[in-house]
This record gives sequence, C-alpha cells and structure tokens, in this order.
Amino acid sequence: MTANLPPQYDPKATETKWQKYWEDNQTFKADPEKGGEPYCVVIPPPNVTGSLHMGHAFEETLIDVLVRYHRMTGRNTLWLPGTDHASIAVQTILEKQLKAQGKTRHDLGREKFLERAWEWKAESGNTITNQLRSLGVSVDWSRERFTMDEGLSAAVLEAFVRLYDEGLIYRGNYLVNWCPASQSAVSDLEVDQQEVEGHLWHFRYPLTDGSGYLEVATTRPETMLGDTGVAVNPEDDRYKHLIGKTVTLPIVDREIPIFADELVDASFGTGCVKVTPAHDPNDFEMGKRHNLPFINIMNKDGTLNENAREFQGQDRFVARKNVIKRLETDGILVKIEDYKHTVPYSERGKVPVEPLLSTQWFVKIDPLSGRALEALDQNNSPVFVPERWTKVYRDWLVKLKDWCISRQLWWGHQIPAWYAVSETNGEITDTTPFVVAKTEAEAREKAETKFGRDVQLARDPDVLDTWFSSGLWPFSTLGWPDETKDLDFYYPTTTLVTGFDIIFFWVARMTMMAGHFTGKMPFETVYIHGLVLDENGHKMSKSKNNGIDPLLLIAKYGTDALRYTLVKEVIGAGQNIRMEYDRKTDESKSVETSRNFTNKLWNAARFVMMNLEGQTPQQLGSPPYLVRSEDFSPHGERTEVLTTNQVRSEDFSPQQERTEVLTTNLSDRWILSRYYQVVQQSRTCLENYGLGEAAKGLYEFIWGDFCDWYIELVKSRLQQDAEPNSKKVAQQTFAFVLEGILKLLHPFMPHITEEIWHTLTQTGDGDCLALQAYPEPEPSLINPELEQQFELLFGTIRTIRNLRADSDIKPSVKVTAILQSENEKERQILLDGSVYIKDLAKVENLTVTASLGADLGQTIAGVVGTVQVLIPLAGVVDLVALRGKLEKKLAKVEAEIKHTAARLTNQKFVDKATPDVVQGARDALAESEKQAEILRDRLKLF
Repeated sequence: MTANLPPQYDPKATETKWQKYWEDNQTFKADPEKGGEPYCVVIPPPNVTGSLHMGHAFEETLIDVLVRYHRMTGRNTLWLPGTDHASIAVQTILEKQLKAQGKTRHDLGREKFLERAWEWKAESGNTITNQLRSLGVSVDWSRERFTMDEGLSAAVLEAFVRLYDEGLIYRGNYLVNWCPASQSAVSDLEVDQQEVEGHLWHFRYPLTDGSGYLEVATTRPETMLGDTGVAVNPEDDRYKHLIGKTVTLPIVDREIPIFADELVDASFGTGCVKVTPAHDPNDFEMGKRHNLPFINIMNKDGTLNENAREFQGQDRFVARKNVIKRLETDGILVKIEDYKHTVPYSERGKVPVEPLLSTQWFVKIDPLSGRALEALDQNNSPVFVPERWTKVYRDWLVKLKDWCISRQLWWGHQIPAWYAVSETNGEITDTTPFVVAKTEAEAREKAETKFGRDVQLARDPDVLDTWFSSGLWPFSTLGWPDETKDLDFYYPTTTLVTGFDIIFFWVARMTMMAGHFTGKMPFETVYIHGLVLDENGHKMSKSKNNGIDPLLLIAKYGTDALRYTLVKEVIGAGQNIRMEYDRKTDESKSVETSRNFTNKLWNAARFVMMNLEGQTPQQLGSPPYLVRSEDFSPHGERTEVLTTNQVRSEDFSPQQERTEVLTTNLSDRWILSRYYQVVQQSRTCLENYGLGEAAKGLYEFIWGDFCDWYIELVKSRLQQDAEPNSKKVAQQTFAFVLEGILKLLHPFMPHITEEIWHTLTQTGDGDCLALQAYPEPEPSLINPELEQQFELLFGTIRTIRNLRADSDIKPSVKVTAILQSENEKERQILLDGSVYIKDLAKVENLTVTASLGADLGQTIAGVVGTVQVLIPLAGVVDLVALRGKLEKKLAKVEAEIKHTAARLTNQKFVDKATPDVVQGARDALAESEKQAEILRDRLKLF
C-alpha cells in the first residue's frame, strides 16, 4: 500500500504528536560521553510566575532554530531549560492572596509563608514550561533547572561565601532604589523609567546673613526637608562670591552651606542645586565629597519620619502638597512650571521608587568587571552579534557601580549571614557583628570562636537579588561548583541569545561571575535580538495593553506558522520586527501567510508521494547527479562512466539531436542546482546568525522553484505512458529534493517536516528527522548558467500566460506562439526548453525565430528581456466580442470613478464621515483608476 499524507494538514494534531514523541523518547537528551564538538545553550530562564508572551516565543524560536541546525550538523548539542524563582513576583502573588484573606505574611511567619510559596510553585509554577513545550523547543527536559533547586542553591551559597571571604561582598549603609509598595530594595533592572507630565517647583532659600536669597528648583519638593547644602558650579560667575556662605533652610530653619561642585550644570535652571544626600544619587556623591550630613526623612513604607517635623506620618505625596502649601504661605514659593520628566517606577510595586539610605549587602564590582573587560579587550570575548553591542557592553562594564544584592523579601535565597544579636541586646542593628557561613552549624562554630559559647545567633532575614543566582546560571546549571562531566564538556556554553534590554544587567553579571569563578567567559557568542513590536510598530507592554498572545495565534494557525513568521520577519541580526495583527478578529495576515506555506508544502509532499509508487527515497536511489551537457561529445559519446540508474547513452541520438529525454532532464539538473544553491545559502546564513535571510531563501525556493515550477515541469514524465527511464529519474529527483527540503526547513518548522519525513521515508519508531544530517553543499552541481537559462524560460511562460489572460483565451485552448530574438544563444535556450514552454503555457505550435515575417495578422505581443513574444489571435479569439466586453467593463469602472470622486469633492461628506470611511473611499478611487488604466491598455491591443 502506498504511504501518503491525509488530504488536509492538521497542525494541532501533528504538533501535539511530535512534541510528545520527542519528549517521551528523550530525543534531545545530551550525552557528554559521545564526545564530538559541543554546542551548548542555556535558556534565558523565564520567571516561574510567567506566561508565554510574544517576546518569549520570539526568543525561544530563534534559539531553537540555531540548536536544531547545529544538532543536524553533527555537533553534540545541549539546550538546557529552566526557570527563575522571581522573588518579587512570587511574593507579590502570595501577599495578594493573603490580603484577600485579611492577613499578611507576618501573620503566617516565615516558615509557613515559604511552605505556601513552594506549594504555589508546585501547583502553578509549571505554566510557562508547559507553554514552552507548545513551541516545540528541542530542550533536554531531563536537565531542567530551577534557580532555587538543591544544586543551584548550593552554588549560590558557595559563590556568596567565596566572594565574602575574598572581601568582594560587604555590608554597608548606602543609597538604594527603594520600593515603598514591596518595602524592598530593587535593582536597576527592576526599575522602569517612565516619562510623566509633572511640575518643577521654584522656591527661595534666604541667605543667612540677610543679604538676599538663592532660587532653587525641584520635582520633589518634599525632599527639601532633608537638604544639607546648596551647590553651584565653581566657574559660575553669578555665585562665586557666595561660595562658603550659608542659607537658612525654610520650614526646618537649618543652616546649610553653599559650596562649589563641577557636577552642577550652570546652564540648567538657575544654576543652583538643592542637595539632599540621603534621597538622590547625585546628591549622595556630592554629600560624600563635601562631608555633608545625611538626613533621612522617609520611612520604608513611603511615609515621612520624625526628621520631617510637622509632616511626620504623612505619605510622601500628601506631604508634597502640604509642603508646597506651607512654602506658598511663607512667601518662599516663586513659581510652578509644567515639566515633562522621567520618573523611575518599581516594575513590581508599580509606584515611583525612592532613593533611600539603607543598610544592605553589596558586591564590589571593580575586580569582577576588570576581568570581564580584560577578556573583551584582549580576546574579544564574548563576541557580540551584531557587533555594535560590543561597545555598549564595554561602556557598561566601565560604568558599573557596586551591586546591591540584598532584598527585603522572604521568597528567595536567604543571605547566609548570622548576627551575634547577643552583642546588641537581641536585635539586628547596623552595628551587630556577624559571621558568614554555608550552614547554621558552621556559623555557630565560627561565632562561638569569636563571641563565646553563649552567643545568640539570628540569620539575616533578607534574600539575595534574583540576578545573583541568574549570574551563575551558565555554569551552575552544569554542576558548578562540582567538577561534573557536563561542566567539563559543555562549558563554556556556545551561544547566548537574549534581548538588548537586559544585556547590561544579566549579560554583564554572567560574564563577571563566570570570569571570577571559572576563569572563562560563560559563552563564546552573544546574539542580541530585537523586539517584537505590535501592528503599529510600538513596543508591547502590559501598561499599554497592546500585547499579542502567541498561544492564541498558535491555536488559530499552528506553532510552525508562528515560528516561521517570527524568524522570517528578521531582516538583519538584532533588528526589531513588527507583527501584523487585527485586534477585532484576532487574526494575523503574516502568520496566515506562513500557515498557507505549510499547506503548500503539505500538498506538494502529497503530490510527490502519490507519484513515487510507494517507494521511499532510499528505495529509489539517488538521481543522476553527473548528467551535465558537457558529459557528451559532439557525436553523443559519453566522456565519463555513469553509475546505475543514471541516464544511458542510448537515450541520445548519435548526432546529438536533443531528444525529449535529454531536454526534460534539464529540469532535474536545474532543480538540483537551485537546491544546492539554497543548501549553501542556508548554511552560510545560519552560521552567521542570518536566520531571517535563511528562512526567506527557503520560502522562495520551496514555494517558487519546487512547488510552482519543478512539479509542473515533470508532471508529464510521471504519467502511466511516460518513458520509463525518464520517469524513474523524475521520481528519484522528486524524492531526493523533497527529503532535502524537509531537512533544510526542519529547524524552522520542526513539526510538519517531521511528519512528512516519516511518511516519505516510512521510518519507524526510534529515528526522526531532528537527528538527521543537515544537507551538505555540492558546488560541482551548482550551475548558474543553467539557472539563468531557466529564468528566461520561466519569463517566457509567464508572458504567454499573461497574454492569454489579457485576451480572454480559455485555459483549455492551445495557441500558436512566436518567439523572436536576434540573440542566437537565447534562441537555442528557447529551443532546448520548447517542451516546457509548450506544456506549461498551453502552446500547440511554437516558432523560435531571429526575425518576424511580414504578415502575422492580428496578434497580441509582450516582451521578456530581449525576446518578443507574440500570439496570433485569428481563430482563437472573437476580437469584436472581446473589445465590446472590455469597453463595457471600462464604462462600469469609469462610472464608479465618477461617483466616488464626486463623494470626495463633497465637503459635507468629508466632514461628517469617519476617517476610516473617507480613507476607504480614497482607496476605492485609486483602485478603480488603476483598473481603468489596465482596461484602456488592453483595448489598445485590439
């Protein structure tokens, strides 16, 4: 029985089938014992709280294309999956649940809260990984990691203790980004810079000696309660005479100095800057330089403390209004200006962050960034694609400041520091001595040595920034600090694929940590991709509510269609792509196009298999690769021995007359040339991260060359009465090229290609396309001259088809065609390809000539290159009836033009109609005018 595919492609059934097959059979399980050249990628770990969004779909698809390709080229491949514990996100979810019950985490206590967190992780934490499965990612699920699993937790402890013992982790009182909503320090990455329409308040600080005042301006007037100085630029002549004097701070009556600092921009505002060292990063640095007092006016919940005097206990924004009222009442307020500026918001707390003095744990950056800089400057490691990101990465390494790694949360890696609280009355204070250790037992041993056996210990309640564990991800996931086979073989990893928005925060942390702990950069190459923009070219975000759900598009069009769309849209590495999307219908034209491509491939494969008579590519054998025109002497003698199943010398006449067998075999050699061109192009593109270019090249070859042309070219050779040898060669070429197409396309569309390949090859369980060898280029079979000849043939066929359509010649009617060219080489090409022209353009009589006769009668003509194409119309078309038909069509279109133009010149219509209706009318007018132009051109022909 002949094996074949069902008439309709069912993406849902096919994709579910193969996703299950690959995972059940551990198809992508890596094995370092097999040796070879490794190719390793660790997944950028999505948050355990996450759901698949378009950014995930884009990134994981790009990675999967690379991984599947390199696996097929024979490299020992590992794509390691996993998730991040997402401290703030998980804690936010749980605290919302508790709040709904009228409770807080403190009501539960730390132990019960963490039990609840692990329960949540077990119940809901697999959502994102299951959704990743629906993308068909070829990860090794047996190696799935979680940043708080036992092994990675041990790695975090090892890293922290080592860094502390080396003097690279310290505890100190510094300015941090503080989120009053979550009451925790947040990293720079957890801060979203939002542009807001705010105000700039100007007020006067009177000189203490009564000789005048200085005018300052601020966007945060409540912070003036913590001012401890006023700064001016040392070169500003307006204020040089005031440097060293003092002003009296309104409301609190504090005398504060006027000092000079180069940080002040004399051209901005009045050139005078109020300095609040405890609540502004720049002021913090100036405060340290000039030994100013650091006065904190804010509690951790965003209310003002006792240093705010009469405003104590007020929320910071309430206090802002009240401070302004007081300044206005006291005659201090000068003016209020509208002012658009950037405000840092906590991504999780959704409130403006507050620069706040706080005792936190920090990592010293200099030694770590120095090693990463050395690797970059001396070895260009890692390599960035596109290369322009190298400079940006380097600049960030130079600018990085010490990293605040403590977070005031419970879910996460608890800091391994124990305080000797018996030394400070049972409480943890800024001065309580502590020890750092991997375990409580080890900590007690250390503490008893220092403070005696009666010492009381309390562990630091804070947890580490999630980026600390993520910074260890490329090597901790492979077993570090243990010396494992995975770590030895797969590290450093090969490629990191990530977005430019976290290059500095995550990439820099990984390179610094890896350089310090392993002495190597964690990856050879960093491939930076762009963003997926919405249909209007805007960045997708929750706040704009303009996201596009990839799962919805998968359900509508299939995973392979979405994957292919995302990759094909990439024009140049690192570029943003725009997703076409209709929010009214939840449809995407671009994904629909890719879905149509899967249907085209499916139908073409069905046609091929219907004509293989139940034989597989292996049973049919290889097509006649060695058949080239130069293989035959002028007298038809073969110049080299051909293997079995290839064209026999008796297929050709002694005088080298081109028989139909030789002529039709031109198409086999053409498709093989095109195939190997695409093999070479695909490999070159994928090796150089030109994923979009590779996808587009395959689309054009499969849809255009193979489906639209080659299948049509060989149909006549597959008939029951076809010449046996020619039929066999056509079947061999058909099967060979189709199998090659499936291999080439597999990294992009893994599900449909796997399904077709299994049916084509009739392969049973235990083997799959994903593990087959990627096609190798064969330069000797690439024939640019032959390809150019076929372009002329195809252009001629298209022209004849267009002329037939213009003349309303019925598809069943065969015509006479005359091809005229003064170029002898062109004429020979047309003669050699005459079988194809006659077959595909429905031509009964074909004449190829250098010049035209005097009387050809009524003809319709077209041009392809320097070839003139003519079709005599006598006996084929009723010219009078055709002309009448065209005139009737033209009259109707002209009436439509008149009507639509009148509407658009009616000002009442333009004013009252919606913009969409007006634009629709304009589009309809343009389309009608185009139709009218075409009809007039056609009338000129008759």
